[in-house]
Amino acid sequence: MTTHAQLISATALHGLLGDPDLRIVDATVHLTFDENGAHAESGADTFAAGHIPGAIFVDQIAELSNPAGEAPFEAVDSSAFADVIGAHGIGDGSRVVVYDTANGIWATRLWWQFRLEGHDVEVLDGGLAAWQAAGFVTTTEPTLLEPAAFTASRRAGAIVSTEDVEAATSDPSVLLVNALDPDSFAQGHIPGSVNVPFGSLVKPDGTLKDLTELREIFGAAGALDADVTPIAYCGGGIAATAVTFALASLGRDDAAVYDGSMNAWTADPNRQLETP
Repeated sequence: MTTHAQLISATALHGLLGDPDLRIVDATVHLTFDENGAHAESGADTFAAGHIPGAIFVDQIAELSNPAGEAPFEAVDSSAFADVIGAHGIGDGSRVVVYDTANGIWATRLWWQFRLEGHDVEVLDGGLAAWQAAGFVTTTEPTLLEPAAFTASRRAGAIVSTEDVEAATSDPSVLLVNALDPDSFAQGHIPGSVNVPFGSLVKPDGTLKDLTELREIFGAAGALDADVTPIAYCGGGIAATAVTFALASLGRDDAAVYDGSMNAWTADPNRQLETP
């Protein structure tokens, strides 16, 4: 059985409905790929078509990504994050549960952004699909919340820059973990990286794998070695958060995210890529 202090089942969440301190957040973003690359679209429409009762929607593209950042989806600064989250009615005393309707990585992305700003929140195991599979209803009714005071304070070590990663490529005390699929990894990755595809961390129904299985996966990659600090990355800093979330279930709260990921790394053609 998977035990994770920041993972909550659909049944447990259903039992919390009506709690005045509970804030349920739909974090869905729809990501598609074609010959022109990746395209991100807000999940606002799917939220409006049906969501968990009492949930609100936070648009991670429009509200929590820095348009002037090093790469797309770069996290906004602490002040901007606090303003957005507080405006949505989430305060310092709120119990926050995040979910998505896709493959879980957008829920872990928002989990990571909260964690980055000093707040631990929970992720709905299996997302909206698990909620519906349990027989629980959805609604189209909006949730109206008063703005709240939210305090954001950056957690040291949770995020790293391109300069940090450049240094890490020659530092044996750091393990770079690529969260993309094996084919993408084989096409080119940051030198010295190991591959732990985010899809390998969940069961077919989208729920997190058991701790024994996760321990085997990360142990084989060397990410549980006490002598190294993991840094997770992917294409744009989204799937990487699924790795840090799973590592947290194994007690590795020190894993960082390279927010710019391959988008930032490949922006400079002089930076090397490694292939098998």
